[in-house]
Amino acid sequence: MNDTDHLGRPVVVVTGIGVITSLGQGVEANWKALTAGVSGIKRITRFPVTNMKTTIAGTVDFIPVDEISAPALSERMADLVVAEALATAKIGPDGDFPGPLFLALPPVEMEWPQRMGLAAGPNETVTYADLLRNAGKPENARNYPRFLFGSVAENLAVRFGTKGSPISTSTACASGGTAIQLGVEAIRRGESKAALVVGTDASVNPESLIRFSLLSALSTRNDDPAKASRPFSKDRDGFIMSEGAGALVLESLTHARARGATILGVIEGCGEAADGFHRTRSSPDGKPIIACIRNALEDAGLRAEDIGYINAHGTSTPENDKMEWTGVQAVFGERAGAIPISSNKSMIGHTLTAAGAIEAIFTLLALQRGVLPPTINYDTPDPAVPVDCVPNVAREAKVAYAISNSFGFGGQNVCVVVGAA
Repeated sequence: MNDTDHLGRPVVVVTGIGVITSLGQGVEANWKALTAGVSGIKRITRFPVTNMKTTIAGTVDFIPVDEISAPALSERMADLVVAEALATAKIGPDGDFPGPLFLALPPVEMEWPQRMGLAAGPNETVTYADLLRNAGKPENARNYPRFLFGSVAENLAVRFGTKGSPISTSTACASGGTAIQLGVEAIRRGESKAALVVGTDASVNPESLIRFSLLSALSTRNDDPAKASRPFSKDRDGFIMSEGAGALVLESLTHARARGATILGVIEGCGEAADGFHRTRSSPDGKPIIACIRNALEDAGLRAEDIGYINAHGTSTPENDKMEWTGVQAVFGERAGAIPISSNKSMIGHTLTAAGAIEAIFTLLALQRGVLPPTINYDTPDPAVPVDCVPNVAREAKVAYAISNSFGFGGQNVCVVVGAA
């Protein structure tokens, strides 16, 4: 493997990974469950769900936190996956990571318990003066940093000693892919020899569940949670909100070789394309998705025929799965139906902001270990989406290059091309 790519840029490799999903904590626990076709979706017990249309999710309730809120759990999960990734990479001394942090996380770091505590005042109608007065009370001091989008990143940067200002990004469900792309570009530009990339999301709370439900985006198949997420099936009816985190240590190949690091895989290229067609819907012609995949292939210096596996965005919503197939078919032509295209979301649900990072890790593991994770709950094929979704059972396959797709609300799309080490 050359130290530079087809454009003379530093080759970017992965030397450390860490992951948490509703399937469990750690790379090995997740990979074992994922390839066995286990579902992490279950009934919500964290808060009352009476009269809600959707009562299931992929929650991560096995990670204890002192403060019951999305930012607190997101930060704790990020702590754990970064620690695992750094232990794998064996890079730098503790608390002194030799590069910047790129973090994908939800755009809001305050939840209703904190908002209500801040708004508590003597009047039924809360005024701005009430908010200011309560904000100055000692008991509310710890909530202040959560108003500043970036508190999670700041805390992680201090804890792990990353260099420069940490970058927090939120590009909807493409955020994890965006964070990877930012890390890759920083290394390619020579700004750093290494980068820490993290995606984390613990957004399963009443407000978020209700908002997604009002958009008719969620599955209402509550009776059997494990069978609710069914990407590419004709009877799919929506995605499952889930939580999780993934961390990757990226390095230039030159830097990794110089310190004798074990190389887990290569980030061959990244592509993005935004369309702004609608606040939530994809463009019906699929052009942004087509452009995103093509941009990723061009960046990687690869042809469509080089790709042997696609880790689909595959949300299990009727429109998204169809649009993804439209894009894949346009790029890969007659090969589209023969390329294995599976969806991790059939088992872990949709981890939202963290999805791009988590699924890139699973894509890397598929190449490294020669096993393609299945798409479970595939019992009713959709004639309009004739994909080889690796139905229900994992498949052994030797693949050199794969694509991990992330398509977000508002037309924010990122594709990451992963290569075997």
